[in-house]
Amino acid sequence: MGMTARVLAVDAGNSKTDVAVVAADGTVLATARGGGFRPPVVGVEAAVDAVAAAVTRAFTASGMASSVDHVSACLANADFPVEEEQLAAALQARGWGTSVEVRNDTFAILRAGVTEPRGVAVVCGAGINCVGMRPDGRTARFPALGRISGDWGGGWGLAEEALWHAARAEDGRGGPTALARTLPAHFGLPTMLALIEALHLETVAPARRHELTPVLFATAADGDPVARAIVDRLADEVVTMATVALTRLGLLEEETPVLLGGGVLAAQHPQLNDGIRELLSVRAPKAVPRVVTASPVLGAALLGLDRVGAKAEVHDRVRAHFER
Repeated sequence: MGMTARVLAVDAGNSKTDVAVVAADGTVLATARGGGFRPPVVGVEAAVDAVAAAVTRAFTASGMASSVDHVSACLANADFPVEEEQLAAALQARGWGTSVEVRNDTFAILRAGVTEPRGVAVVCGAGINCVGMRPDGRTARFPALGRISGDWGGGWGLAEEALWHAARAEDGRGGPTALARTLPAHFGLPTMLALIEALHLETVAPARRHELTPVLFATAADGDPVARAIVDRLADEVVTMATVALTRLGLLEEETPVLLGGGVLAAQHPQLNDGIRELLSVRAPKAVPRVVTASPVLGAALLGLDRVGAKAEVHDRVRAHFER
């Protein structure tokens, strides 16, 4: 097939979109980056428009016709099968490929970190999610919609938890914690009361709450018991999700990779990542944890190559491009 464009890989998260055009022999013909993918905020068509801008740039840079054999899209907010079907239909309507498969974007991180589609990934960025897969197509996943689906953790959740403990420490409803000092200090404020007012009146933008997650980890690293307890709870949550996914897929008794991704886990805070490894050694002794640093669009590309039955050397060439 020469340099025919075989796969269009899309990894679209809340903050950015990465796409890649991959030839039949595994050559990455072009890549492009676009804005965030947020269908719950802007609607499906507007969200796909944001992806389309990046896809158009990638097709133009590749020098190929604007169509491929298969579109492999790993998308944020594709949390239920009905959402995957809706988004797949929207992508199919753009005419980018003969076939389209949509998965939750957590699958991209999982596939990027394994040499075959087998393993479990836990992603902790703004939120928290976990997926698992086997080569026979079986998967394990969670809705990952926040508290209504039983989730706890993620950078946003950690910041909220830290604020809760700090507020109660300052006004006497809770025990002491250095968070009551370190959280407001991050914004140049003297007290938690001042920070609470600033967040409430939005003189500190609500989106800036995520900045408090690194403050939480720094406070924990300095030995604050309350901050350390929050970090330990996150380690427990990560391991709980991974263990349930391994159990669902019948992989608990087999040596299986457990990939850790997303900004919070990729930062490799010693207390958190060491805690995850220690808990896994007890609850899932055959799990092999490691942090994924490869671009998730690699995972989307590999999933697409899996779908079209590409040979191992094709997979290897794509991986070499993104890991060089």
